[in-house]
Amino acid sequence: MARPVRVVLDSSVLLDPSARLSGAGVAGEEEVVLRPGAEVLLRRLRFSNLGVAICHPEGLPTNESGFLEKTAKLYSFGYMPLTSPSGSNLLNELMLELSRTNSCFYVTSGVHEGLLSELHNHNWAVIAMGNEDVIKNSGVIHISMLQELLITLATSIKKEIGSSSTLVVGYVMKQSREEDFAKAIFRGAFPIYPSKNDLIFVPLSFELPLASQLQEVDLVLHKITDEIINIDPNSSIRFPKGISFSLGMSEIIRFVEEHCDFCVIDPFKSIYPLLDRIQIQEILVRLEGLISEGRPKLRAPCSLKVENFCGSEIQKLLAEAKLSFPLIVKPQVACGVADAHNMALIFKIEEFSNLSVPLPAILQEYIDHGSKIFKFYAIGDKIFHAIKNSMPNASHLKSSSGGKPLTFNSLKTLPVATKEQLLQNRVQDSKLLDINLVEEAAKLLKELLGLTIFGFDVVVQESSGDHVIVDLNYLPSFKEVPDNEAMPAFWDAIKQSYESMKRMTQT
Repeated sequence: MARPVRVVLDSSVLLDPSARLSGAGVAGEEEVVLRPGAEVLLRRLRFSNLGVAICHPEGLPTNESGFLEKTAKLYSFGYMPLTSPSGSNLLNELMLELSRTNSCFYVTSGVHEGLLSELHNHNWAVIAMGNEDVIKNSGVIHISMLQELLITLATSIKKEIGSSSTLVVGYVMKQSREEDFAKAIFRGAFPIYPSKNDLIFVPLSFELPLASQLQEVDLVLHKITDEIINIDPNSSIRFPKGISFSLGMSEIIRFVEEHCDFCVIDPFKSIYPLLDRIQIQEILVRLEGLISEGRPKLRAPCSLKVENFCGSEIQKLLAEAKLSFPLIVKPQVACGVADAHNMALIFKIEEFSNLSVPLPAILQEYIDHGSKIFKFYAIGDKIFHAIKNSMPNASHLKSSSGGKPLTFNSLKTLPVATKEQLLQNRVQDSKLLDINLVEEAAKLLKELLGLTIFGFDVVVQESSGDHVIVDLNYLPSFKEVPDNEAMPAFWDAIKQSYESMKRMTQT
């Protein structure tokens, strides 16, 4: 898109009028607060790659103008009074200059005819929220609530571009994960201003009718595992049977089922196997065909499923499976529920008594790996990896366990090796890993899984040099990958996946 996009938000859109009506405040001044939903909107606009400014009419009370100025500074937006100092026109010099070189949008809930006329004369698009007085004017785009603004901007920008290659990507992101995404590589990865390969990203709001939003976007990017409410432990572990999703995600699933040519990245059926550690194990076992002379062995960890923690029964099963202590105990459900990452390290059979790890569970060999883990990320055809400190070898863990199971949450309280333990191991990271072998495994996994974006963890067994894949997950944060490498790969992967899916539906 040749022309930059500028968005100017009038104070009437951002400030909550109900606070003024309430008369709340200090020293006779009304309390100044943002409308419900305005904070989320501002946060998303901050990472949209659009030029954003907040404006207000001259004569606004000092407490309100001061509040707006602080808000603009907080989100790194521009800030301006609406009228020029001379009063010769209703637009200040900056707004007049912007209209000469940019595609400009003015968002308000209180447009009057004089300003409306002048905005149109200078080629500004006007978006009016909840203002029935201006809906009759054909030059005004009307929205009923603030949550509609982003998708209205996205579709309006696409229409202005007028290119068939430009795609609007609707993405589903839990609000609780939004800060994590922003801090990681996804800061700037979801632009409303088109990416270098013509992608426009817009969040789908569960507060609005989803069917109408889905009809406005070309494809949906999602992390369905974040939208799981509950998994019935009595159901078949072969998902999606027994899974309850959020109402919004359930509506998206129904829409996709009813519109078989609609594109989602990635297909739900391709992600369900990653919810089950048994199915993950079955997938990883298929990689062992990559074994060749002179190269390390690539494999899945040896593991065993158990339905209960009866010591005598487990001892028999361990003998048959040729598994020995120490063992990591993991829930069979791999993600999507609160306790999926509650695990334990067991050093002897007696420690299974009163163990709190959810059942059914997986008993997995603990691999001494020099306290180093290699995190691999597959983004389309690109493979990235990073090295991170990991759990110490079993002997260190056993000495600190006090004769009890070592319980932890792998996302929050994973035991990581101390500096002293890392120095004792003296692992040479660059010489330890056969990168070519693991990249081959990543390409094969991409074929087996049918996924565009996924991650997996590899450890190298100290005693044998075996490369063991210990975890596999969908749409990780990629926070270890530099933004300038990950974001272009992310955009290309989405575009290529969309084009591939469209070719398949047309044949």
